[in-house]
Amino acid sequence: MPATDPAATPNPSANALLHHPPDARLLLLNCDDLGRDESVNLAVIDAVRNGIAASCSLMTVCHAAPHALRLLRRHPDVPFGVHLTLVCESPHLRWGPLAARDRVPSLLDDTGGFFAPTPAGRSRLLERARLDHVEREFRAQIDAVGAAGLAPTHLDFHCLADGGREDILDLTLALGAEYGLAVRVWLPPALARMRRLGLPVVDHDFLDSFAVPLDDKPAHYARLLAALPPGLTEWALHPGLTGPDPRAPHDDGWHVRRTDHEFLVSPEAPRLLAEHGITVIGYRPLQEAWQRARERLTPDFPPPAGVPR
Repeated sequence: MPATDPAATPNPSANALLHHPPDARLLLLNCDDLGRDESVNLAVIDAVRNGIAASCSLMTVCHAAPHALRLLRRHPDVPFGVHLTLVCESPHLRWGPLAARDRVPSLLDDTGGFFAPTPAGRSRLLERARLDHVEREFRAQIDAVGAAGLAPTHLDFHCLADGGREDILDLTLALGAEYGLAVRVWLPPALARMRRLGLPVVDHDFLDSFAVPLDDKPAHYARLLAALPPGLTEWALHPGLTGPDPRAPHDDGWHVRRTDHEFLVSPEAPRLLAEHGITVIGYRPLQEAWQRARERLTPDFPPPAGVPR
């Protein structure tokens, strides 16, 4: 291995592993929830192709996933990952496992669907989920992309930070190694583990746009960009196009999604990036860096033991 390889040094920085100078301000700007509905699909693709977003994450379990897959085939320049999903937050637009329900019963609530991502729902899921059932479902979700003739860049989680359990994260890291994908990691102590292995992960707090105040959101994003520190930061935004869903009168998620889309495609967004010297990246550079690190780390990243499909 050449001595100049940053991975050869102890705990190399994400900037070095991604071939950027130490003072570079890198923003990993990913749009989550592709596949949720057609409005979200159109907004996400627009935000990546015509806005400042650089990659996105697909929920293959959702009803609009086939529409999203058609859009991705039509626009092969759009990098995307698989938004691994074990919960369903929508009471009016239900989704469930891609694996046969009788093959993943520990992932299902009393109605036979996914648990809601409430504190109680998450707790119940994580208490009872068998790892072989999680693997079976995750493989089904990843393989749905391959069956469509598409190649993702990464794996991340829907409403379960770092998978919610250490063994689920370890499984996902192993699946990422098997499929050649990066994995979103953003909680300690997993971040420290990844850094010790020479894998690029975020240096700063992860931002989920559902936690961003709705009042004067463009000004809030502008302040965050002005204050963005050197190193790697990730924002997960959730663009959408339409107004409130009449089937969900108490759901204001549409407002989050519409204002995210408006900011991502606004003329002000690229101006702010240029003004503050920020480089936006997607998950493809991370995928390549994780692959380089795995070649060095093998056999520290073996594929998971197979379970019956």
